[in-house]
Amino acid sequence: MVESFDSYRYIRYVQSCWRQIAASAAIAVALAFGISLALPARYTATARIVIQPPAGSDVRTAMAVSPIYLESLKTYEEFADGDSLFQKAAQQFQLSGGPIESLKRRVLRVQIVRNTRIMEISATLADPRKAQALAKFLADATVDLNRASSSESDQELLAGLEQQERGVRASLQQTEAAWSAAVSREPTAGLEAALEEGAAQRSTLEEQIESVEVEIAGLEERIKAGDQGGEMAKELSNAHARLAEMRRQMADLNAQMSEREKLLGQRQAHRDQLAADRQAGEAALASVEGRVRDARSERGFRGERLQVIDPGIVPERPSSPNIPLNIAVALLAGLALPITYYILRASYRERRISWESTAYRTPVRTRDE
Repeated sequence: MVESFDSYRYIRYVQSCWRQIAASAAIAVALAFGISLALPARYTATARIVIQPPAGSDVRTAMAVSPIYLESLKTYEEFADGDSLFQKAAQQFQLSGGPIESLKRRVLRVQIVRNTRIMEISATLADPRKAQALAKFLADATVDLNRASSSESDQELLAGLEQQERGVRASLQQTEAAWSAAVSREPTAGLEAALEEGAAQRSTLEEQIESVEVEIAGLEERIKAGDQGGEMAKELSNAHARLAEMRRQMADLNAQMSEREKLLGQRQAHRDQLAADRQAGEAALASVEGRVRDARSERGFRGERLQVIDPGIVPERPSSPNIPLNIAVALLAGLALPITYYILRASYRERRISWESTAYRTPVRTRDE
C-alpha cells in the first residue's frame, strides 16, 4: 500500500505548482483591473433627514425611543421610495434606462439608519452633480409630502370637529327656542298665584266649616235639652244647608287646585327637562369648542416632523466600480480556485494510484480453485 497523502505532501504539491497559481492570480487581477477601468464610473450622493417627534409630546417620552417606535418610522421610507415621486424626479432630471421600476432599483436607495431617527436617501448616477441634486430633490419632496399629509390630516380633524360644533350649537339653539316658547306659552306665575289664593280660600272655608259644625252641634244639644221651638229647628236646617254648601265649595276648590297643581307640575317638569337639556348642550358646546381650539393650536404639530439636516455634497470619488475591492476579490478568487483545483487533482491521483496498486497485488483465482 502507498502511504497516505498527508497535509504536508499536499502543501508540497501545491507549492510545486506555484507558477500556475501565480499566473492565475495575475490573470484574475489583470481582468478585474481592466474590466473596472472599462466600466463607467457612477457616483453616489446621500441626503439625510431627521424624523423629529411631535412638538406637543413630552420630552421624556420623545427620548424614550423603543424598538417598536423605530420600526414604525420605516413608514416614512415609503414617502421617499414612492414610484410616483421617483417618476416625477426622473422626468425633471431626464433620467432614462428602461422601465421606471428597474431604474429606481439601480438609482435610488432609502433606509433608516439602525437605532436612529435618521433617514438616508442615496442617489447613484454617472453625473455627480446630478446625483446630489436628485438626492436633495427627493429629500425636499419627502419633507413636503409629509407636511402636506400632516396638514391634510389636521384639516380633516378640524373639519370634523367644526361640523360637530355646528351640530351641537344648532341643537342648543333649538333647546333654547323650546325654552323660550315654554316660558311664553306655559306660564307658571299665574298658576302659582292661583294656588296660593286657593290655599287661602280653602283655609277660610275650613275655618267656616268648623264654625258651622260647632254651631250645628250646639243647636242639636239645645234641641236635645228640650228646646223644641220652631226657630231652633229652622236655624239647624239653615246651618246644615250652609255646611253642605261650604263642603260643595270645598270640593270644587280642591278639584280646581288639583287640576292647577297637575298642570303646574307638568309645566315645571317640562321646564326642568328643557333646563337640563340646555345645561347639557352648553357643556357639550364648551367641550367641543375647547377641542376645536386645541386642534387649531396644534395644527402642524400633531405628527412627526421631517427636516433635512444634510442635503448631501457633490461626490468626488466614484462609488462604483470599486477598483481596490474588485482587485482584492479577483486576487482571492485567482488564488483560491487554482489551489482548490490542484488539491482535488492531487487527491484524485492519490486515490487512483492506491486503487491500481491494490488491484495489481490481489491474486487472481481460477475456476478450479
